[in-house]
Amino acid sequence: MRFLFILITLAGLLPVGLYGQEKVSVQSEVKNKKDTTVQAGEKQDFVPEESTVALEELVVYGKNPVQRIREGSLTVNVLQIGGTLQNSSANLNNIIGRTTSVRIREEGGAGSDFNLSINGLSGNSVRYFIDGVPLSSLGSGVSLANIPANIIEQIEIYKGVVPAHLGADALGGAINIITRKNQRSYLDVSYGAGSFHTHKADLNAQFAEPKTGLVIRPVIGINYSKNDYTMKGVEVWDEESRKYIPVSRKRFHDGYFSLFGQVEAGFADKPWADAFFISGSYSKITKELQTGSVQSKVYGMAERESDAWNISARYRKRNFIIRNLQLNTSLSHTWDHSLTIDTAFRKYDWNGNYIVSPRSEITGRARSMRHYKRPATIARANFDYRLNELHSFNVNYLLNRMSNERYDDVEVDFEPSKDVMAKHILGLSYNQSLLRERMSNTFFVKEYINQLNIRQTDLPSITGSREVAGSTTRDFFGYGAGLRFTIIEPLSIKASYEHSVRLPLARELLGNGSTVYANVALQPENSDNINMGFFGTCRPASGHTIYYEANAFLRYTDNYIQAKVSEKDGMLQYENISGVHIKGVEGEVRYDWKNRLQLSANASYQDARDREKYKTDGKPSATYNNRVPNQPWLFGNAEASYTWQNVVLPESKLRLGCTYQWVHWYFLTWEAYGARESKARIPEQHICNADITYSWKRGQYNIALECANIFDETAYDNYKQQKPGRAFFAKFRLFIN
Repeated sequence: MRFLFILITLAGLLPVGLYGQEKVSVQSEVKNKKDTTVQAGEKQDFVPEESTVALEELVVYGKNPVQRIREGSLTVNVLQIGGTLQNSSANLNNIIGRTTSVRIREEGGAGSDFNLSINGLSGNSVRYFIDGVPLSSLGSGVSLANIPANIIEQIEIYKGVVPAHLGADALGGAINIITRKNQRSYLDVSYGAGSFHTHKADLNAQFAEPKTGLVIRPVIGINYSKNDYTMKGVEVWDEESRKYIPVSRKRFHDGYFSLFGQVEAGFADKPWADAFFISGSYSKITKELQTGSVQSKVYGMAERESDAWNISARYRKRNFIIRNLQLNTSLSHTWDHSLTIDTAFRKYDWNGNYIVSPRSEITGRARSMRHYKRPATIARANFDYRLNELHSFNVNYLLNRMSNERYDDVEVDFEPSKDVMAKHILGLSYNQSLLRERMSNTFFVKEYINQLNIRQTDLPSITGSREVAGSTTRDFFGYGAGLRFTIIEPLSIKASYEHSVRLPLARELLGNGSTVYANVALQPENSDNINMGFFGTCRPASGHTIYYEANAFLRYTDNYIQAKVSEKDGMLQYENISGVHIKGVEGEVRYDWKNRLQLSANASYQDARDREKYKTDGKPSATYNNRVPNQPWLFGNAEASYTWQNVVLPESKLRLGCTYQWVHWYFLTWEAYGARESKARIPEQHICNADITYSWKRGQYNIALECANIFDETAYDNYKQQKPGRAFFAKFRLFIN
């Protein structure tokens, strides 16, 4: 790594008096084919060779902003959410889960909890943002599973090394959702329905008044599902044989409803502001709970509800105070409230029958109606200064303060408490673009200040609350660098490194009131992340484009935070593992022929192992060098689609597509415990999906039909929870621009 830093530093000192370029490759399909590159600010005239025999084509290739991000110094996937994805019924979980090295494991159907991993680091090690602001600002119930896809322009998925301008205490990566920013008026409305009584409706509109610059953007997203899919091979008691037998039963208490509404109003492209908007939003989630963290624990009456109000303002201005300085700032406050209802003294089975129990369904204790109020204030200020075309600086500050007030309506022995969590994250980065954009470098440092005020003291033997109650303030530092160098146009190399710190979230530290115990003694994670890879774009003939990318990565993580499930009561609790090392490789190939035929495939291998040799008592650890359980380590995806133009109607498109996902089997628990032959494992999975989309009148009207899990394979995910089998969906979308 020392050699890498020396190389980058020397590159930054080269006396290169060059300017950035807008690379445009021009190919003329004539006898004397010519390739050339046009620099930014340059002008070149092209005269196609005349021919009396045939009229050939002139092809111009350019790099859009998405491709420029992909070809930056950091390892990042970028997804454009265009008409094809907006027309489909897939949520962001489905879309992101098909990208390289990303794996999303859900605990059931629509609205279920999920776990997202990037390069082997999963769960809360990955942070989520919307336009650079933490997604949690919209409320704890808003996630990738229910945010309306129609408001999104693109998604950036950073792996291992996260840019300082996001202000993230992320360990494994970050996902930044970029919303639409065009200034035209439009109406985008859709409705879809499908298996398991699933319904989805979205409305996204924009009204722009050109004279005053006033812009109003209303957004509404509604999701509903009974999630009454069939569970295969669950055990129920058979009176005749007097034993438990495997049967197939439908889920009977797994309904889900979500509502998200937002109105944003402000001005754009004014002398005093490039953008100034004030917004208000409301989200509501209602979720029946069917199981605990393991599917053998069946619930029949437990529920979870949440609602959140948010008000926010954002301001962006180029040439702020001085030339080439851009300010991007935002401020928001959220009133977030959740309620977990666990008042039934019953024990259910998969037949929907129950017996009276002396304990509640979820916690196995007294009846409870547990309230969590988590008001949050988030402030962000980002300054970007471009010294010239070669050098720029960025300073970012993020404040995230959250209270955690708990009380119970019916459990008389419960002691209310009010905890406070606050973190300040400051990032400074320096960026270079050298050698006519053949080299791109970035260097950054981050400071994390974590302030905790823990007041809860219940269940001390489980949560450790008595040992750490009180106020604490801790300070951490992170730093990193990235390099990208283009050897020749179809071949570039990149390398990046970050020493990152990740502070525990409220869910991990303080629990969620239903299925997760608190662990207030949880320590922050830290990791040294290294990425190295190569990529390029080839055009072997006119209309044919091939993009390839391959990366290797290392993650050396200390105080690794992992969720541990209790088989006895089905509850989760997060705990620290002193050290986990992850190494892996990933690769992706994409092919495009004239925007008609599109093929892609990717594969990921990630080997995460426990490196804790000794326990706290000094005895050897049985799990040393074991692969981390309940985490897939080898998987891949493939996609294919073909688009026909002007089918039946003029200005129409017909698209047929299919996707395939494969996951190698993996152990559910630590490999060292129990006999290998009898250990629980998540089996190998092969899932195929297909879709057909028809659009006419230049995309104004759109119909999509989809079949998920065509062959009705038994699919498992987090903690071997069964996912839905074969399902059908239909969606209609109207877009008026």
